[in-house]
Amino acid sequence: MLSLLYYIWLTLFCAVMLVVSVVALAITWPFQKSRRFVHELSRFLAQSFLSPFPRRVEGLEHVDPKSRYVIVLNHQAMVDIVSLYFVPLNFRWVSKREVFRIPFIGQFLLVHGDIPIDRGHAAEAMEQMLREGSLWLSRGVSISIFPEGTRSRDGEIHRFKAGAFALAKATGTAILPVVLDGTAQVIRPNRLFAWRQRITVKVLPPVSAEEVSRCETHELMETVRSRMVTALSEIRKNR
Repeated sequence: MLSLLYYIWLTLFCAVMLVVSVVALAITWPFQKSRRFVHELSRFLAQSFLSPFPRRVEGLEHVDPKSRYVIVLNHQAMVDIVSLYFVPLNFRWVSKREVFRIPFIGQFLLVHGDIPIDRGHAAEAMEQMLREGSLWLSRGVSISIFPEGTRSRDGEIHRFKAGAFALAKATGTAILPVVLDGTAQVIRPNRLFAWRQRITVKVLPPVSAEEVSRCETHELMETVRSRMVTALSEIRKNR
């Protein structure tokens, strides 16, 4: 019963926030190309959604709110998207085009200015990500990417794809690894909420733009993945 009431509240709240976000975009677009205010509305919505759940956010001292990053994070569930909003950065998502067709979520992604890619056409997807990602980074906005390319079915961190790292190298941008845990269990298979499930968001030290420039893409991918795998293991040991 509690989960049903929460779904009803969330639907109404999302509808209101979507209208507010569209109005905010129309008002601020002429003078705020970074969509900072629209992002803050999305952040408020995301944090409101997760407010009933226990959470642990670590490593925010590694984040410079005035800097831009290519953010890479592991992917376990849709809840990963809202969990990243605990990190105080203005960012845009790179997401598969199918997500933009989901009611409410798709509309929010469009208003937010996120980047849809067609995973079925890898070369075109890479070109679009580099083009639009570079544009947002030039505006001082970070770019968030799931480097695994899809959800992990077993909760482990699997092989990375090169897109995020190619974008970082092409634009001379630092990489900010973020590790999530507990997000896959927030919504049970029966769609009811697990109210006591704790979400952990751990920000790792960034890979500097100098190191990004110095390393080969493959080496960079393996280095970042290794750090994230180690961090995830540590999180689970300290549950």
